Order: sequence, then C-alpha cells, then structure tokens
Amino acid sequence: MEDVIYVVGHKNPDTDSICSAIALSGLLNSLGLKSKPARQGEPNSETKFVLEKFEVDLPELVTEASGKRVFLVDHSEISQTLDNIDKAEIFGIVDHHKIGDITTPNPVYFIALPYGCTSTIVALLYQYFGIEVPERIAGIMLCAILSDTVIFRSVTTTEKDREMAEKLAKIAGINDLESLGIQLFKEKSGITEKSTREIIVSDFKDFDFSGKKVGIGQVELVSLSLIEDRKDEILRELRKMKDEEGYTAIYFMLTDIMKEGTELLVVSDSNEVVEKAFGKKVQNSSIYLEGVMSRKKQVVPPLEKAYS
Repeated sequence: MEDVIYVVGHKNPDTDSICSAIALSGLLNSLGLKSKPARQGEPNSETKFVLEKFEVDLPELVTEASGKRVFLVDHSEISQTLDNIDKAEIFGIVDHHKIGDITTPNPVYFIALPYGCTSTIVALLYQYFGIEVPERIAGIMLCAILSDTVIFRSVTTTEKDREMAEKLAKIAGINDLESLGIQLFKEKSGITEKSTREIIVSDFKDFDFSGKKVGIGQVELVSLSLIEDRKDEILRELRKMKDEEGYTAIYFMLTDIMKEGTELLVVSDSNEVVEKAFGKKVQNSSIYLEGVMSRKKQVVPPLEKAYS
C-alpha cells in the first residue's frame, strides 16, 4: 500500500466533493498524516470558479483504488466511488448522505452526520482538533456549504450549516453570503456555454435501487426560463444515455433555487414507479415538484422506496 492517504469524493464531483477533499486533506496533514486531495472527474464550472477565486489548486485526478490508502468524502456508495475499491485500504469516511453499501474488513474512522454539506462536518473537525482553518480553505468550504444548501434554501440545511458558514465567512473575509451564493449558481448553470451532455453529467449520480440501475442528475438555476429552450435536447440525450449505459430509468432535476421547486424530467420504460413515488402523473416526460430542491432528501428516498 502507498503511504499517502488520498482524500477523494464521488464520481462526477461537485463543489462539496472537491472542496471537502481539499480541506480534509489539509487537516490530516496538520495532524501529522501524509495526505493529498484527489478527484474522480473534471470539476464543474462552479467548482472551477471557487478554486480560482480563492487561489486553490485543483486536486490530482485519481480513479483507480488498487494499492492505495483512501479517505472517502461526500459518499459511501460503491457506484460512486473509485474503481477497485475492494483492493484499497479505506482509512476513513466523512459523509452527510445515507450510509451506502461500501464495507471494510477493519474498523475505520467513519463520521456521518445529517447536515447539509460534508464541508460543514470537515469544518467541525478542524474545530474539534483545535486547528485553525486557513483563509483560502475557509473560502472554498464556505462556497461548498452555500452550494449544497442552495444558499440555505434546501430542506437539508441545518443550524450547524449556518453556524459554520458564518464562522468560515469571517475567516475568508466574505460579508454578503447571498450575493456570493447567487454568483455560484450562475457559474454552476453556465447553460449557454455547455453541451447537452455536460449539463446532464455536471451533477449526476448512479444509484442501485433493488438491483435496478438508476441515474439522478440535477442542475440548479436562478430561473427555469434559462433552460426552457433546451429541455427537448436534454430529454433526447437522457434517452440516449439510458439505452447506451443500461439504466432502468434516469431522472433529471431542473431546480429553480429562487422559486424553490423542481421540474423532474423522466426517462423510463415505465412511469409507474416515479408516479408512485411522488403521487403525480408524468406529462410530456415531466413532473413539477413544488418545494422540492434536494436530491438527497426529497428525491432519492421516495424513489428508493418505490423501487423496493
């Protein structure tokens, strides 16, 4: 096994996945453990903006786990982790999602807390160990919290997320969290500059629901009008992905962060499951879900239950 501990988030990394890996790696190094952050894919436009804004280097690309020591952040699902994870030594896991299907032969450091963002947990670990958060690291963790909690509008938001965001903002010298958050989502959407496939995969996760391969993606926008004229091409690309990659179904969330609702695009052999999950009929491959903003808390659980 390599001596270094690779701290890495999930496939198709979002801002929290990359920033929490950077921040936790920094903490581990401060505690005397040889560590380096890693990523499993290309950063989205929001993440690029965050790293450039706070002058933090993009982590190394790592997709293969064989012979490595790894510390997983922001996930604990086999479908979302490094290839050949069974040939690695898992040192620990820090996550804010449901406990997934990754198992280990030995005890590990495992911290799973029901907060809105993994970076909130990492910030708490800095506090717990009495390690001062560097200004740049505070900045990227703050952005991760604003992104994951949808500027504190998501149902996943907790008081601890708000508390840690305020502390990190003071360290990073950020006064207007709302303006920073809106800027993040404008950067994240970047609809006009992205190809259809780039829009879809920028925040896309695979799930195993009772043996069924299901994909759930999300794009968060300051207005759904920004993507209205691209919905048909997105649906065509989703159907292509479903056929080529063997999905039972793909669900794609078009989330309006200002109106706090989601139009869910549905590509499936049968609409029965999604209609059972949300109690609404699919019309033109779409369902509108008032008040739904969180994939983790408002979309995955009802779908998982409906597939069981």
